[in-house]
Amino acid sequence: MDAVLRDAGPPAPPPGRGSGPPDPPDALSEAQAAAYIGGICFKTGPPRRVGVELEWHVRDREDPARAVPAERLDAALAPLLAPGGLPGGGRLTREPGGQVELSSAPGESLSDCVRLAAADLAVLRDALAPAGAVLHGHGLNPFHTPPRVLDHPRYRAMEAHFDRHGPWGRVMMRSTAAVQVSLDAGDDGPGPTGYRERWRLVHRLGPVLVAAFANSPLWRGRPTGWASTRQRVWARADPDRTRPPHAAGPPRAEWARYALDAPLLCLRRPSPGPRGEEADWTAPPRLTLRDWLRGRHSERPPTRADVDYHLSTLFPPVRPRGWLELRMIDAQPGDGWIAALAVAATLLDDPRAAAAASAATEPLAPLAHDPGLWLRAARNGPADPLLGPAVRACVAAAESALADSAADGPAHRAVAEFAERYADRGRCPADVHRGAL
Repeated sequence: MDAVLRDAGPPAPPPGRGSGPPDPPDALSEAQAAAYIGGICFKTGPPRRVGVELEWHVRDREDPARAVPAERLDAALAPLLAPGGLPGGGRLTREPGGQVELSSAPGESLSDCVRLAAADLAVLRDALAPAGAVLHGHGLNPFHTPPRVLDHPRYRAMEAHFDRHGPWGRVMMRSTAAVQVSLDAGDDGPGPTGYRERWRLVHRLGPVLVAAFANSPLWRGRPTGWASTRQRVWARADPDRTRPPHAAGPPRAEWARYALDAPLLCLRRPSPGPRGEEADWTAPPRLTLRDWLRGRHSERPPTRADVDYHLSTLFPPVRPRGWLELRMIDAQPGDGWIAALAVAATLLDDPRAAAAASAATEPLAPLAHDPGLWLRAARNGPADPLLGPAVRACVAAAESALADSAADGPAHRAVAEFAERYADRGRCPADVHRGAL
C-alpha cells in the first residue's frame, strides 16, 4: 500500500501551540493540522509521472485453492529484496494475508511505467516458478480468508479497530488485492491539468473504473452476486475511512475535513513498554484526529508525525498523498493490469481523452461522492444502465488517444484488446469467472 510517486518531503513543522506546559517539539493545533494536511496532500506541478502498485495473491501452481507455505515463499522472494533485485527499480512488500505487492518505480510517462513494471513482474514470476508458486490476479481471494501472516503492532491495532465494525476489515486486510494507479495531482491552474479539475474528474471516473475492471465475483468458492466483491468489502470495513470524500468543494479543505473527522486506526506507542511488554497501538474507540487535536485524549498531544501516520491509515477510493492514488481497481488476471493502468492514466493525463471522459461522466457528477454509486458499480459492473455507457465511452476515448500517441505499443494493444473483449460487449473480467463469456 506504499506510494510510488515520492518527491520532496513535507514542509518544516509549525511552531508550538503557545503558553502553558511545553508541547512536544512537533505538537500541532487543529488549525495547523488542517493547513498541514492540505499542504502536503496536493503537491502541484504539471501532470507527468505515472506509477502503479500491483497486488497479487500467491497460490500453489498445482492447486490454486492452496496457499504457498510462508517459508517457501520467503526463500523465493529473498533475492529480489536486495538492492538491485528488481531491474525496473521497483519494490516488493507483503500484505497482512500474504499478498505480494510490487510497487513500480515512477515512470516519466505511461509507456515508461509499463516498461519498468513489466520488467520487474517478469523477474518476480521467474523467481516464484521454482517454488511452485504463481501469481493470481483476483480482487478478492475466491477460496478463503487466509490467516494474518504479518505480526506488527499496526496490524494488530487495525484488526482491533475493524472488529468493532464486523468481519469485513479482516477480509479486507487478508483477502483483497488491487491495481493501484498513482498520478501527479496536477498544477495550480484552473484548467484540465489543474489539481482541482483532476480531483473532480477522478471521482467521476472512479465508479466507471470499478465497473469496467470488476474482477471479484467469488468468495469462499461461491458467487456473491457482486461483480466487485472487493469494493463492497472495502466499503463495509469502516465507512468513515473508506468512503469517497466530497469532491465538489475545494480539494484541500475537503480532504483536511475528511482526515480530521476520521477515527484513529492506530495510536503508536514505544516498544517495549514500561514493564517490558510489547507495544499496543490500539486506539481509543471513536477517537477522531480532530478530537485528539482538541485535547480529548490525555495520553499525549498529537504531532506532525502522528498526522502523517493517520493519513496513511485512510483508504478512500482516491487518496491524495501529494499525488493522486487511485485505489478502486480490482487486481486483474495475467497482464490485464496494463489495460487498467493505461485507461486510468490516459483519461486523466491526455487532454482529449480527459475532455471525452468529462463529457461521458457528466450524468454521474451529482453522485460522484455518494457511496451508493460506487456500490452500484461494484454490484452491476458495466451491465448497469447508468454506468455502462460511461464505461464504453471512456475506454473508447482512452483507446483512441493511445492510438494517436502510442499506436501498437503495449498500452495501446492492451486497451484495444480490453475494449474488444469486455467494454464494447458490456462485460468485465468478473464475467469470465461467472461463466458469462
